[in-house]
Amino acid sequence: MNLEEETKFLIKKYNINANKNLGQNFLIDEQVVENIIEAAKISKEDVVIEIGPGLGTLTNKLLEKAKKVIAIELDNKMINILKDRFLLYNNFILVNEDVLKINFEKLINEQNIEKNTIKIVANLPYYITTPIIMKLLEEKVPAKSITVMIQKEVADRLTAIPGEKETGAITYCVYYYCEPQKIMVVPNTSFIPAPQVSSEVITLNVRNSTPVQLKDEKRFFQIIKASFMQRRKTLINGLANSGIASKEQIKEVLNSLELPENIRGENLKIEQFAEIANRL
Repeated sequence: MNLEEETKFLIKKYNINANKNLGQNFLIDEQVVENIIEAAKISKEDVVIEIGPGLGTLTNKLLEKAKKVIAIELDNKMINILKDRFLLYNNFILVNEDVLKINFEKLINEQNIEKNTIKIVANLPYYITTPIIMKLLEEKVPAKSITVMIQKEVADRLTAIPGEKETGAITYCVYYYCEPQKIMVVPNTSFIPAPQVSSEVITLNVRNSTPVQLKDEKRFFQIIKASFMQRRKTLINGLANSGIASKEQIKEVLNSLELPENIRGENLKIEQFAEIANRL
């Protein structure tokens, strides 16, 4: 039985439909599964935290490769399937919670996980990709890497070099914490039901040290977010409107860095944002 047949069998057996509200699309491409596992470089020393396992398509392969898999699933219908499917696995932990509300530090401590063994793998719902990625990074979940399949448009933004065309506020956050890497584009025919857009697998390798030195990390990200909230405005107007600093203060900093007063946030390198944050 191939993956597509197996998926259809499970859908029929448990009488389920993809939950549109949870952004569910079931992966049926075996090569994509293999590529995700390979990209994550899973070994028997690794503890994998899988977000949104769904029917357990990725979980099945992860359990073969990893020391332990902790699967976080919100949908109760999927919980029942996962309990049945992996009942006999002694390296499978199932957590029925909303990943956006979960306390990762508590989870890691409860499971007695060594922090240098964690890798995160997920086929993320399109509509909450950014909040999940930001939660993992901002809470500094001690993972070595984050390998995810997400909407291609979002993947382009996450893996862009700060200052490039696709740059968004999250680009700088990802680049600050990780070294992003594109793995493969996944056509919509690799899922049932087929989504309307293509997906992409990316890996975010968590940095051992940050690429810039900051006096105030929180301030740094406030400035970046403020500069992208009103993309058509200049950096001066964006920061001033957000109450970060006065126009005069911002002009003074830009002049000291020999940057034009009409520059926009999307044109700045991460090093320039760091300098602006440190001087403000």
